[in-house]
Amino acid sequence: MTSPSHPRDTVGPEAAVPPAPAAEHREAFQAEDAAHRELLHAELEAFLDRQRGVLAGISPDALPLLESVAQLSSGGKRLRARLCYWGWRAAGGAAGEPAVARAGAALELFQSAALIHDDVIDRSDTRRGAPSVHRRFEALHAEQDWALDGAAFGTAAAILAGDLCLSWSEQLFTAAAGALPGGGRARQVFDLMRSEVMAGQYLDVQGEVAGAAQDRAGAVDRALDVVRYKSAKYSVEHPVALGAALAGADEELLARCSAFALPLGEAFQLRDDVLGVFGDPATTGKPAGDDLREGKRTVLVGFVRRLGGEDQIARLEQALGRPDLDAEEVGRLRGIIEGCGALGATEELIDDLSRRAAAGLDRLGADPVAEAALRALAEAAVRRAA
Repeated sequence: MTSPSHPRDTVGPEAAVPPAPAAEHREAFQAEDAAHRELLHAELEAFLDRQRGVLAGISPDALPLLESVAQLSSGGKRLRARLCYWGWRAAGGAAGEPAVARAGAALELFQSAALIHDDVIDRSDTRRGAPSVHRRFEALHAEQDWALDGAAFGTAAAILAGDLCLSWSEQLFTAAAGALPGGGRARQVFDLMRSEVMAGQYLDVQGEVAGAAQDRAGAVDRALDVVRYKSAKYSVEHPVALGAALAGADEELLARCSAFALPLGEAFQLRDDVLGVFGDPATTGKPAGDDLREGKRTVLVGFVRRLGGEDQIARLEQALGRPDLDAEEVGRLRGIIEGCGALGATEELIDDLSRRAAAGLDRLGADPVAEAALRALAEAAVRRAA
């Protein structure tokens, strides 16, 4: 599967930093963004409070499901919800629309479901510097001295918590879409987003088990397909398009939204992949080198297979996917990734995609405040340490 926006064999020079928005526009979007985040927080809290009553009515024993979701969804940057809002504003939507905050809350719960299930699949112990949801339930099992296998209970409970998030996300999005004239087109975007994420997640785990048996020539392309469908589209492209569609954007405007948001989403995930190997655990909230221990076939690994020598490739393949990799071994693998040029190639790819996103934003035609907001969010997405 080859996607036309993937830069395959060439990467550009270092990207120029996008021009800073004018001070008055920056101040305006910061104030409006803060107000929207407050509205979003209130919407999410009110919804979870209602669901707390539903689950309590079923059985108090079911409440840990809700609390695990509430704890996870209370953190994070709210990137997807904020992109949805500014997509709405870029398409001419009015400031402070409650239904858009409701759509943003739906995206936040969808994100929570994706994180919970991803941590189960990857057997991750932590998320955002705290125990992952399946580890929380495993700890509950131990605290209560319950029977049978605690790890199996943790996995089962986390899967159910993630499924509950998906159900709640659907409820919130249905309510939001029904309140706005562009809800029908936005529904198409939302449904496509969910299918693409599941397919992208499968491509990710399939790539891990197929591993070194797959041809080297296609390693970067396969990794970029995972980047696009597992993350870039649902993290950036579709949230912007959802907001614009809710505001009644036509197909031409939605295409311009994608021209900005898809390369930005790809750059965002590539930055995440770099941080997964080279990031500071105190900042990222994940152990250093976790992507290596989990056997992730990232673009970094793809570039090693393209650019590295036979010995470097063999050493990486022997270590990739070993959960017992210690800090010293992770350091040696970092040396291979950097030394063969894979890190530099990935950084150049991030810069190239960032340039494409900046050019797409210039052509979007948003009002100055919405453009300033999207420019600031774009910069934060790729120039980050966590």
